[in-house]
Amino acid sequence: MDRSPPSDGTALPRLITPLPGPRSRAWIDRLAAVECPAITARRARRARALQVDQDDPIVWARAWGANVEDVDGNVLVDLTAGFGAAGAGHAAPTVVAALQQQSERLLHAMGDAFPDPRRIELMERLCALTGMERVILGSSGSDAVEAALKTAALASGRPGVLVFDRSYHGLSYGALAASDYKAADFRGPFAGQLAEHVRVSAFGGPLPSPAELREAGVGALLVEPIQGRGGVRTPPPGWLPRLRALADQAGAVLIYDEIQTGFWRTGPALAFQDEGARPDLLCLGKGMGGGFPISACLGSEAVMQAWGHSKGEAIHTQTFLGNPLGCAMALAAIDRLEELAPRVPVLGDWLEEQARARGLGLRGRGLMRGLTLPSGPDALALSRGLMSRGYIALPAGEVRPGEDPREAVVLCLTPPLCVSEEQLAGFLAALDEVRA
Repeated sequence: MDRSPPSDGTALPRLITPLPGPRSRAWIDRLAAVECPAITARRARRARALQVDQDDPIVWARAWGANVEDVDGNVLVDLTAGFGAAGAGHAAPTVVAALQQQSERLLHAMGDAFPDPRRIELMERLCALTGMERVILGSSGSDAVEAALKTAALASGRPGVLVFDRSYHGLSYGALAASDYKAADFRGPFAGQLAEHVRVSAFGGPLPSPAELREAGVGALLVEPIQGRGGVRTPPPGWLPRLRALADQAGAVLIYDEIQTGFWRTGPALAFQDEGARPDLLCLGKGMGGGFPISACLGSEAVMQAWGHSKGEAIHTQTFLGNPLGCAMALAAIDRLEELAPRVPVLGDWLEEQARARGLGLRGRGLMRGLTLPSGPDALALSRGLMSRGYIALPAGEVRPGEDPREAVVLCLTPPLCVSEEQLAGFLAALDEVRA
């Protein structure tokens, strides 16, 4: 059988074994022997003991465009973009070429000590794209969030942070302290090691007064313009401008976490641009690197000046700051994402039409969507049923007391921006089958 991938990554699923296949199961057994048991879910290992019908994950071998091939040769359609990192498509040719060319010149520079040209070009490109004036690069979304929180504390002189229910900003300590998603599970075990400087308000709901924020020592307001892991939740029109006004009145710094929504994911280059309420600080990551772990915290000149000038030893840096490979890949990925951007509103409108025709609710904008399901299997069961048909889609959201699970938990769609209408139509057909 010819397993060579199509050049554009628009293939429909092609399954040659049940999922997971025997090679995936063998690799997962090896993984189970060496990885911390809390990391990768090994459902089949538990299922064999309990004699219930559940599955291990598949093991990826390669990916291109919107397609993934596992170690058994099964080809699937990835509707997650690898947690959003492959917005430009898996192994986008121009991104791979940038990686290869850079790898022949320089693999590693020295963080804050010695930059390379690609790092400078990337920061210039990010400033031009966002209208921001200064950049701190990092290696993950959590890095960007923590750089923003540090900057806000310096600029405002106040350590407190206002976040919103179901917010998700990462799991490293600084970002975890500012996250509310599944707080009992994610924050609870480590509460004794987290600073008590965060207060939580309702996402999209009434806001505290400026006096309340000042009295509580709040110097930063941190928000996702559209919540991702929290359930693809969009605030009502006008709420972000009200948040902007509140920050101004309270003398606080407004931070947008656009790690998932950025780079044309929702239609515009940045999700906040739909309402024009500019932040003081902006966090970017995921799709920015084309698959390489790289992120950025961007800010206005006024806010970033709170750091002062380097005295010869940076007080915020890391060994891999501005890694040359990552910067080269990010430059190519941003160019590719900009080329794909016109497809986003078109496919987003098409998805809305298809959802309405099926009686499904559809949250979000562009190609960041959450499907709500009025009847039939829940989102987790749907995810497993879709997987067995070759489509990778994951649930998002959490159920809190008194809530309807079908409104709280959605089937999340964040495909590569190169996904084809045929692949999305195939997903919807598979969804119809699973719901039947």
